[in-house]
Amino acid sequence: MLSGLLVIDKPAGLSSHDVVATARKLFHQQRIGHGGTLDPLATGVLVLCLGQATRLSEYVMGEQKAYLAVARLGVRTTTDDMEGSILQTRPVPPVDQATLRALEHRFTGELQQVPPQFSAIKREGQRAYTLARRGEAIELEPRRVFIHALQLTLLDAERVQMEVLCSAGTYIRALARDIGEALGCGAHVESLRRTRSGAFTLDQALSLDRLRDMDDAARAASLLPMDCAVAHWPAVQISAAQAHKLRQGQRVTIPSPMTEGRYRVYDERERFCAIGRIVGAHILIPEKVFDADFA
Repeated sequence: MLSGLLVIDKPAGLSSHDVVATARKLFHQQRIGHGGTLDPLATGVLVLCLGQATRLSEYVMGEQKAYLAVARLGVRTTTDDMEGSILQTRPVPPVDQATLRALEHRFTGELQQVPPQFSAIKREGQRAYTLARRGEAIELEPRRVFIHALQLTLLDAERVQMEVLCSAGTYIRALARDIGEALGCGAHVESLRRTRSGAFTLDQALSLDRLRDMDDAARAASLLPMDCAVAHWPAVQISAAQAHKLRQGQRVTIPSPMTEGRYRVYDERERFCAIGRIVGAHILIPEKVFDADFA
């Protein structure tokens, strides 16, 4: 069984689940997940986690994301994107550079964002989109998100390009909707492309067509090492005996004092073997352990 990470440039029209299903067929293995959903409308960076790397998907999901989107002003839809039914149309006011800069300032930083009605948020055990498709009006609670950077560019009288760097869990559809409401005309997302997910960028991404054209050996070679998912964390190297103890769920003692926190752990052969947490400067506690021969 292969273990590693694969960066896909997801095409429009496919769900993240569709991409995972395709990868399962191409790699001949079932243990594949992804590190953050993209809507069918959206394109761009989708990180797949194969084999043991599926246990690292939560860390990929939790990282910052970057997007390039186009918002159509003056039209609200049921889904807050172009795939929904039109709810309302309103005149678009004149938008100048001063207005764009004011909107950038207003929507940068910590926001309380209400997710779209058509979203994967669960309400009483059911997905919001399931209830919305039944025509049930639901009230979703605002969620804390953080917009690290926002750049707005007027493309024409009714379209604004949005470059967004944001926290995990941010809905770009909701951001476009709220910017439209701030202008008094409403808006929805016309196109959406994820340009970065954590440390993974479009430069690393393969198209599904390219992946299909590869033979099995080339596909295996296209995988990134699974520790790339947490490459920005500090690392600690331990002995073979200590690595064995970690795999048994036992804590080990680190001779030199280290800052408390979570670490990538490597054995004496520099193989990624665990994620652990340093406590009390000298104690390494295992959180997740891996078969180093396949990590």
